[in-house]
Amino acid sequence: MKSAEKHSLKPPFWQFNGHVQTIYPSLYRKIEVPYVRERLELDDGDFLNLDWLQKGSDKLAIVTHGLEGDSTRPYVTGMLQTLVQAGFDGLGWNCRSCGGEMNRLPRFYHHGDSEDLRAVVEHAIKAHGYKEIMLVGFSMGGNITLRLMAEFPESVPNQISKALAVSSPIDLYSSVTELNKSGKRFYMRRFIRKLGKKIEIKSKLFPEHPNLDFANYKQLVKCFEDFDNRYTAPLHGYKNAMDFYEKATVKPILHRIRKPTFILQAMNDPFLGEACFRLDEPLEHVQLVLTAKGGHVGFMQQENKMTFAEKFALQIAQKEKHP
Repeated sequence: MKSAEKHSLKPPFWQFNGHVQTIYPSLYRKIEVPYVRERLELDDGDFLNLDWLQKGSDKLAIVTHGLEGDSTRPYVTGMLQTLVQAGFDGLGWNCRSCGGEMNRLPRFYHHGDSEDLRAVVEHAIKAHGYKEIMLVGFSMGGNITLRLMAEFPESVPNQISKALAVSSPIDLYSSVTELNKSGKRFYMRRFIRKLGKKIEIKSKLFPEHPNLDFANYKQLVKCFEDFDNRYTAPLHGYKNAMDFYEKATVKPILHRIRKPTFILQAMNDPFLGEACFRLDEPLEHVQLVLTAKGGHVGFMQQENKMTFAEKFALQIAQKEKHP
């Protein structure tokens, strides 16, 4: 396959840069869907909240949200609405500590862990007998989706037919660095505040835990690297932040993927570093798709209520082979 394929996208004329194309859909695009919630108990004693849209189909679309998102985010509900209308059942699942409830264990979720998504897929197959599953992930959820496809390709369930990752930091450290640049730090600070609130709750639930100290959080945690050194790495078995970035980055293992997989990135995405806009070599089963505009998980179009990401997902969902 070609290393990259470029598509045109015309956002509304007043969405004049990548920041507006990112922020406006997040704040003002409203798509509500009639979810039915299920709690999935995990083998380690924790749980996940699954939000279903079931119409009796034997095909299922599973959508994974981004960092500190959940199944109600408009990019999730919009994607599920589109694919359900195309004949799929839909499932928006919530990572641990997301979806309105704190999880039971000290650990959270992160870019490098696909095992919870694997548990969701296996549960959907076992409990509901789906014959075809399409995976879609946004931002961090895109990385989780890609890792599921790449880490152990021989164990990817046969029911998974294809995958789409949207606005994904496939080179994690380059994106951490990008968000620490002047003019972009306000995104990072928002994430740090939201994560800090969860750390505060966790510190009260596990007051003796050595890696959940909340004292002086605001003074000590100024960027993602601070947070990942202090919390993500020790809570999830990494030596430090740099060890986490190296091992959680999905780009070096994309060549292992054996099923049709697409990575959709907007070149003006303020979250992504330059390394996220290229593959090091053409890959047989992976297609990188680039648009000049679209922002981060926005992709709104000038004359279409459907985003470009939803339109593209619909196209690949309806085709047996690569478009």
